Amino acid sequence: MATFNNMDLNLLRVFQAIADERSLTLAGNRLHLSQPAVSYALGRLRHIFDDPLFIRTKEGMQPTPTAIELSKPINRALQAVQDALRHTERFDPSTSTRVFRASMTDVAEMMFLPHLCEILTEQAPGTRLQVEQVAPAHLEEALRTGQLDFAFGNLPALKPVTHYELLFRESYVCMMRKRDGLPRRRQLELDEFLAMSHVLVESAESSHHQVESSFRTLGVQRKISLQIPHFTVLPRILGKSDLVATVPQRIAKLFQVEHPDAFAVYQLPVDIPAVDVTLHWHEGFDNDAGNAWLRQIFIDLLQQYGRSS
Repeated sequence: MATFNNMDLNLLRVFQAIADERSLTLAGNRLHLSQPAVSYALGRLRHIFDDPLFIRTKEGMQPTPTAIELSKPINRALQAVQDALRHTERFDPSTSTRVFRASMTDVAEMMFLPHLCEILTEQAPGTRLQVEQVAPAHLEEALRTGQLDFAFGNLPALKPVTHYELLFRESYVCMMRKRDGLPRRRQLELDEFLAMSHVLVESAESSHHQVESSFRTLGVQRKISLQIPHFTVLPRILGKSDLVATVPQRIAKLFQVEHPDAFAVYQLPVDIPAVDVTLHWHEGFDNDAGNAWLRQIFIDLLQQYGRSS
């Protein structure tokens, strides 16, 4: 039976290595242990958890349902220990092997992640950035416990419980395939807007819910012909149809750059308030040198996008 007193931290490292590598040999190479040592550690783990944990197959060591269930909390525990030990280390981005974790939407990934990767490759080649999409309801706990270093987006519910920095304010526009018969002016009339068939991007980020709420408040009832969960496929959909989409202004500019002369962009026929895009971290990591370093890179990069819009 597993208890705190009979658990060796090194056994958890072996568990994680086998779960990642699906091979006792590769797990041993990663931990600089012989295969018999890894096999012995696995035997101890099986006894502690009263489960085979990993079954040998042609495809490698496959985890049992118990091992799959244990994997996330064990990874979190090991990461917490690494985070604790890191407080005694001087952070040097040029030599660091730290794993940073950030939550961002597909919009942020498309807009900023390539440039951010360039910066990290140049300044901190040994670090790793792990990007996740975490449900807004779970973000505060993930930041507080160190499961996430940062959360990026329009996240008003986090403002009272985290430290944050305003990066820029985002406006929304409507975008469609260029074709004959479209208005030549920059703004659509309301009757033109309502006569069109629309794509609704039902993103989890609150800014898109805020836009939809503004439409409802203003009594704007669009004809929704297609609903999708993210923006990445939107250019192909608009390019093959007469549908129109309401999108962040920066996304529209990105799509125009990537697909020259393919899309027409118009101001909305009603006044939709701009949304705040913010970077959040937990106050407990305010003085963490690595967090502060990457935080400033985020802020400098994204505020630059705000000024250049």
